[in-house]
Amino acid sequence: MSWTEQAGKWVRRLLNGAESLLASKMVSCVACGAPNDGTRKLPVCRRCWEAIPWIHEVRCAKCGRYEACPDCARRTTTYFDQNRSAVRYNERMKEWLGQYKYRGQESLRSVLGPMLLHAYHLHRQGPSGGADFGKPASEFISYVPLSEQRYAERGFNQAEQLASELGRLTGLPVLPLLLRTRHTDKQSFKGRMERLDDLQGVFALEPGAASQVAAACRQGRVRVYLIDDVYTTGSTLNECARALKTVLPLEVCGISWAR
Repeated sequence: MSWTEQAGKWVRRLLNGAESLLASKMVSCVACGAPNDGTRKLPVCRRCWEAIPWIHEVRCAKCGRYEACPDCARRTTTYFDQNRSAVRYNERMKEWLGQYKYRGQESLRSVLGPMLLHAYHLHRQGPSGGADFGKPASEFISYVPLSEQRYAERGFNQAEQLASELGRLTGLPVLPLLLRTRHTDKQSFKGRMERLDDLQGVFALEPGAASQVAAACRQGRVRVYLIDDVYTTGSTLNECARALKTVLPLEVCGISWAR
């Protein structure tokens, strides 16, 4: 074999090795299945990453809405302190949630869960980057519970899974602070007044988990971040906050994936 042939063989071997190494680092996008080079903060491809409609500026200091908010102005009593959401609920985000929540693609928790970290940081500032909301002495994460019937249908609680992901990233304790006392129909099919009537008294405190928070309340200011997938009118968050604040002297802040 001549020197030229040997050199050509060496170059081909080098290129094949480089291709194999590159291929081993390529994974599929969790959202759409396209090739993903793994260079982004989420396990998604470039196209999906660039399509995420992050909420960067907040117009309503209470609910975290990115546009004019009619709901907070007409709510007679607000129990939660404030809510922040990671993304706008557009058609693509609706599709992601549908795959995760209704079609059993639980791997999407690795995408949606870490996205909540953005909403968590939004709690540190007021509308459009204004006044600092401040940090309390103790912080906990909890989530909106499902009824036994809904859990049996779905096989998991998406809010609980998202809370676990956020707890892993922040290092905050995740506690099951609330119980659902009765089953309700899907809130997405109801109007605002129907939601209010349907949710009254549906949440109660879980005594065992609440004792840990109660002990922290005796030591200083406590904040609980309550996790849900979508904030629509705020009725669910408000009723959860009412159940918590009836017993415990704490702040309740909502963190929802989408708004």
